[in-house]
Amino acid sequence: MQVIVSAAEMQKLAEEARRQGKTIGLVPTMGSLHAGHLSLIALAKKSCDFIITSIFVNPTQFAPNEDFARYPRDLVKDAEACRTAGTTILFTPDQNEMYPDGYSTFVTVDGISSILEGKSRPTHFRGVTTIVAQLFLLTKPHRAFFGQKDAQQCAVVKRIGRDLHFDVEIVVAPIVREQDGLAMSSRNVYLTPQERSDSAVLHAALCRAEQLVAGGEQSAAAIVKEMRNMIQQKKSAAIDYIEIVNGDSLSVLDGLQKGMPALVLLAVRFGTTRLIDNTFLNVR
Repeated sequence: MQVIVSAAEMQKLAEEARRQGKTIGLVPTMGSLHAGHLSLIALAKKSCDFIITSIFVNPTQFAPNEDFARYPRDLVKDAEACRTAGTTILFTPDQNEMYPDGYSTFVTVDGISSILEGKSRPTHFRGVTTIVAQLFLLTKPHRAFFGQKDAQQCAVVKRIGRDLHFDVEIVVAPIVREQDGLAMSSRNVYLTPQERSDSAVLHAALCRAEQLVAGGEQSAAAIVKEMRNMIQQKKSAAIDYIEIVNGDSLSVLDGLQKGMPALVLLAVRFGTTRLIDNTFLNVR
């Protein structure tokens, strides 16, 4: 495994790999790798023979009051995990490499970037789409691998791929969960023991939504109300949002219909830690 820090060198190596006929798979991360990230690398290896894993804690997707400074970082541990998982190139640029002095170009996606996460974190997706566009240009992937936990991010990335004509297939992998159902996240390390115990209610609430739909419930309001009641029983929990949306357009749904992709998304704070999760609802 090569470790590359230079954007220019990364671009050169990606161009060379393409000339050699290699299929490039990109796994973009912010580090603090867990089993969810490693599952993306494993998935990339199934269809690609040149795996690029990027680690970059992207400052532009954090608001001033968010956790950029304390976001968990352990490059030595992450590098060994990438090496073991089969990464070909580990791309670890610093901030000046990606945002040099005078940087002033940003990518924005109207509409789906301003709802849900975008409403709670207004500058977040501008940072995500800007860094993803840079990574696509530098690593020249045939396929890029993202996790379903960040469902709205996946939708936004697919939109920039389509609108900006990036010749990149966006592959979305299933959520990887802890034994009690909590979606794996680098931010889980912030939780106190009590908050960690309480946080299992997120998956329980999502499972309850699935049960209600399986039982014939089609009212989005009724499903959300029951989920809220479950989560609010945990003293450390503060709900940011729970929404049921069209899985393609992310438009909010009042009712569920057979054949329409429905996705329930939530964001909840436990103490100072904000967690997101989601699941698809199979309307029969």
